[in-house]
Amino acid sequence: MLKSQINHSHSLQNLLSTHKPFVSGDTTNHSSSSAYSPAIIRQHALTKKSNATRVQSTSNVGSIKAISIPFLSKTTSVKCVITVQPTISSALAGVSVGGVVDGVTDLLGRSFLLELVSNDLDSKGNQKTVNAYARYEVLDFNINVYTYKCNFDVPQDFGEIGAVLVENEYSKKMFFKTIVLDNGATFTCESWVHSKYDNPEKRIFFTNKSYLPSETPKALKSLREKDMESLRGNGEGERQSFERIYDYDVYNDLGAPDESLSLARPVLGGDEHPYPRRCRTGRKMSSKDPLTESRTVLPFYVPADEDFSEIKTINFGARGLYSVLHAVLPTLDSIMTDKDKGFPLFTSIDLLFNEGVNVPTPDNGLLSVLPRLVKGATDSANSVIKFETPDTMDRDTFSWFRDEEFCRQMLAGLNPCSIQLVTEWPLMSKLDPEIYGPAESAITKEIVEEEIKGFMTLEEALAQKKLFMLDYHDLLLPYVNKARELKGITVYGSRTLMFLTPAGTLRPLAIELTRPPFDGKPQWKHVYTPAWDSTSAWLWKLAKAHVLAHDAVYHQLVSHWLRTHCVTEPYIISTNRQLSQMHPIRRLLLPHFRYTMQINALARLLLVNADGVIESTFSPGKYCMQMSSDSYDQQWRFDHEALPSDLIKRGMAVEDPTAPHGVKLTIEDYPFANDGLLIFDAIKQWATSYVNYYYPQANLVESDEELQAWWNEICTVGHGDKKDEPWWPQLKTQDDLIGIVSTIMWVTSGHHSAVNFGQYDFGGYFPNRPTTSRTKMPNEDPTDEEWQSFIKRPEDALLKCFPSQLQATKVMAVLDVLSSHSPDEEYIGGNIEAAWEAEPVIKAAFEEFRGRLNELEAIIDSRNTDSNLKNRSGAGLVPYQLLKPYSENGVTGRGVPNSISI
Repeated sequence: MLKSQINHSHSLQNLLSTHKPFVSGDTTNHSSSSAYSPAIIRQHALTKKSNATRVQSTSNVGSIKAISIPFLSKTTSVKCVITVQPTISSALAGVSVGGVVDGVTDLLGRSFLLELVSNDLDSKGNQKTVNAYARYEVLDFNINVYTYKCNFDVPQDFGEIGAVLVENEYSKKMFFKTIVLDNGATFTCESWVHSKYDNPEKRIFFTNKSYLPSETPKALKSLREKDMESLRGNGEGERQSFERIYDYDVYNDLGAPDESLSLARPVLGGDEHPYPRRCRTGRKMSSKDPLTESRTVLPFYVPADEDFSEIKTINFGARGLYSVLHAVLPTLDSIMTDKDKGFPLFTSIDLLFNEGVNVPTPDNGLLSVLPRLVKGATDSANSVIKFETPDTMDRDTFSWFRDEEFCRQMLAGLNPCSIQLVTEWPLMSKLDPEIYGPAESAITKEIVEEEIKGFMTLEEALAQKKLFMLDYHDLLLPYVNKARELKGITVYGSRTLMFLTPAGTLRPLAIELTRPPFDGKPQWKHVYTPAWDSTSAWLWKLAKAHVLAHDAVYHQLVSHWLRTHCVTEPYIISTNRQLSQMHPIRRLLLPHFRYTMQINALARLLLVNADGVIESTFSPGKYCMQMSSDSYDQQWRFDHEALPSDLIKRGMAVEDPTAPHGVKLTIEDYPFANDGLLIFDAIKQWATSYVNYYYPQANLVESDEELQAWWNEICTVGHGDKKDEPWWPQLKTQDDLIGIVSTIMWVTSGHHSAVNFGQYDFGGYFPNRPTTSRTKMPNEDPTDEEWQSFIKRPEDALLKCFPSQLQATKVMAVLDVLSSHSPDEEYIGGNIEAAWEAEPVIKAAFEEFRGRLNELEAIIDSRNTDSNLKNRSGAGLVPYQLLKPYSENGVTGRGVPNSISI
């Protein structure tokens, strides 16, 4: 949500109030707003900014009390101010809200028709309403809003105002921020209102007071249901840009078979490839594949309220990301004639940071959109794409090369939510041995005990919870042979085993790489260990590079895309379809959904689509999204997405009621978990106060038909491929609801921040996290020539395994933008929503939440300077700050926004 604070260029007490009838002679209209002079844009300096404090919304806000002598007047004059956010184009133009038709509309004083609705029915059981036309008044440059004003003549017995209906007389949609009445009624809109020429139905807004369905004033019940129905649509037709329709569809828009059959991709969602649902756009189907929706270019459809790009600053992250994808990457592609050329030397990689790449100067204002990336012109025709040195490399140039950093980043790096405790031995695959070969791992007891010799036996290590692993064996093995048929891609199934040292740090023990049988050859698997001879040491380095490529794709397509962006879209759709805008749970969750659908649509357009950035730069290439679907099918469970449950599932914690967060960590110095539990607890405490206020009895949860429909739709439609799973939480009590909303709030804030905003710091220097491995291991069925080449120059083997120059620079450019905070970012606990501020108890609970988050900043800082915490403090280490709540804009490596906004 946008900021809810309101500052007007005039106080409500000083609004113009001259009374004169409309020249049109509309006898049914009680407005006197036509007396305002014709609209003239003028700067804020002409008036003094008021310091008047907005009146709080309370249970009797909006009730009409006579301010004139009763026997002389039967109506009360209520003044209204409407604020509308300009689009970027109109703000820059600074001369007109719309075209000729809209200018005439302004002159006639008929910009918007507003209809106030009482909470009370009249004596005949009908709604009580009063109308007025609003007239354009001023463009306030200081707060960058258009202001419109009108007067209502309201009967004294009208009662409390509960809703307003708006008809937009302009020819295009307008973004309403607020509607404020001088009797205290406030409508925080933050929403697009369609033109009456696009849709004749009036837009409905409710006051900031929240109501459960059972508490809804009688006169508003029909409006409450009508408003939700308007958001559901009928599942037919192609969606238009002015619409606010939320409906479900499968991921059938990733492929482009009309361009080339090689770009056809399977539909994700359904029995064959289970997946969460996305928002339906209704575009026509492909002529080559009736199951695939046709591709599109901007503007793509998302419901109007999800697309804020027209009203935000030019630096908004989605615009930057689009600029990189649509201009920078094609430019890099065009100047690199050899798409498969790797880096000949490690010094060649360093030149990307020291000198950059000369490219033709991009247009479309990219120099201002991407100041970190696209530097000033070297001459009239050229610019430089020069990358900032990532913080990890700036502090320690050789950190990527070392084993201890390889392991440390599994606890305090970009993907700290994959590591798991080893609980069974031997390690076994669950895949069919008839297809994939022997199931038992080649990492034997003897190998482990050779590596931990002097510490303990294997049995003791298992019993004392000292063995941990990254296990990508079963997820990747089915793609090994298919991916190797693609040019420049090599994949293995992999397991990486580590030992927890007495110092609390991890030490690598072994890496197992497996290739299943193919072309009559048997299964190939090999175990690599840290070594003390040159050949084995270089093989170990190459094995680590393969594992890092596996971890990179799992991070991007599972830990990041699937577990945050993708699974959240059904929550957003269901919230809009089933929870009224006056429902308290909708108002709790809405800040956590800001921009997500827009970002997801952009990802489907250019990132996760066929031959998009992910497929062209990550292993296993064209099968990336199918692998993500497999992970959803095999691994994802809603009840494991809350941080404590996730840690327990992976064996990284056990329940302990005596511990500070109710869990005891298996590795005490686990920065992601240590800081994440602070964030999660703060979220849960805030959710507990909020839910218990609106639901003081358990039966209110179970009897709330909107809430029950919302959760049922998430489980059976939005995540319909898992509708029969027994693990879905029930929704019967306050604790059930607290657990559900806390999970959603954590996923969209803390979890996403932990796996997103460190992407450039950890992946900007790609040898630290290569996204693909292009060559097989030198000892996998080598020819004599291949083996001698490796023996002669092992460094070349590593450079050839790394991504190509084009792949690396494309990823670096994207990661730079993805890691950046927008100037208008809204951080967790930062802005209080108007509806929360309207209830004193909720306002106080939010202030407590904000206070706890402010305390976390200092706690995290102190942890990062504690020399006893060796996984976050030490020579050359980047402090673990990804879960510090607040940040400046740009690439900072910290900050937890409310939502998945990039």
